[in-house]
Amino acid sequence: MFANVCGETANPCNVAEHLARIPRRKPLKITENIMSTSIFAFIIVLGILISFHELGHFIVARLFGVGVEKFSIGFGPKIFGKRIGNTDYCVSAIPLGGFVKMVGEDPNADVSPDDISVSFTHKHVLKRILIVAAGPFFNLLLAMIIFFGMFQIYGTFILEPYIGEVKENSPAFREGLETGDRILAINEIPIERWEVLAKIISESNGEELVLHIQRNESIIVANVKPELITSKNIFGEDFQRYVIGITSSGNGFSKELNFFQAFSESIIQTYNISKLTIVSIVKLIQGTISTKTLGGPLMIAQMAGQQAEEGISNLLFFIALLSINLAIINFLPIPVLDGGHLVFFFIEAATGRPVNVKFREIAQQVGIFVLIMLMIYVFYNDITRMFFS
Repeated sequence: MFANVCGETANPCNVAEHLARIPRRKPLKITENIMSTSIFAFIIVLGILISFHELGHFIVARLFGVGVEKFSIGFGPKIFGKRIGNTDYCVSAIPLGGFVKMVGEDPNADVSPDDISVSFTHKHVLKRILIVAAGPFFNLLLAMIIFFGMFQIYGTFILEPYIGEVKENSPAFREGLETGDRILAINEIPIERWEVLAKIISESNGEELVLHIQRNESIIVANVKPELITSKNIFGEDFQRYVIGITSSGNGFSKELNFFQAFSESIIQTYNISKLTIVSIVKLIQGTISTKTLGGPLMIAQMAGQQAEEGISNLLFFIALLSINLAIINFLPIPVLDGGHLVFFFIEAATGRPVNVKFREIAQQVGIFVLIMLMIYVFYNDITRMFFS
């Protein structure tokens, strides 16, 4: 499993803003306690992520009548488990993944006539596509469930349009705006959230804006012309935007959400983080983001421990972020991953015949090699980050 540090730190979420305002516990000073917490949190986090992922494959496979021989959390030697019906449910020694072994999953396997009806390979290609896609989809579903629960408990954080700082010699400074001013309206548009204010200014194209401002008991009108500046985005790239030279005071409140609002916000939140994760991967490939931001199991364990120390809410939020990362990574068209299998099945659906078995075997060998090299690299990153930075 791999994580993108950029995807975690550049998070645009209301839940995160709310959690940032929850009083923090003092960090533990005993290294042994921190290590034990990290290990325990790591096991919990991976267990939840892997279980949900494999549960997706399992449920859809059974829904389409595919027999499941083994449902394993982890790889390698079996630690414990139980056989129920025709399925062996178990926990294995290496907690870096999991798998669902289905009847007839290997195209080269000999399937007895009695098992053809429950064979994965003998199912229609669209059913096989849905079974494979169900794993990553369930990871996205897990993130939505977590976000939904958080929005129901904490609501959404509303950042009020109070000015915190006015930059010297900026348009706002020249028009006399001051710290503590509240922006009531821009061009007759009522402003209740800082995000709306920032969006209007950013999309102004430099045209003069009429601001209605509350200062103590007075209402002031100011005509402010935004200026174009060059800034850095979260990926360190230059981009241009219009500003008037003010920052938020940080004042705000939590707004309760009903069931439907929380459900809607959970979908939006999952979409936004998924989009950011995909953009991060593209930037990594382009070289815009350093590959040193990639982390593996050691980094995940360290971050899981830190989030666990902050409280259950932070740990759940971290699980949601990782779950989205896991879903996106598994959708990548790399042989061995779910995305690689989906590519083969889409080709089969388009051409009407399965991809050559020999070609699939070679592609999977290449995929395994790539993943092993990537695992070695992220372990190197983890060790360098932990002991030499």
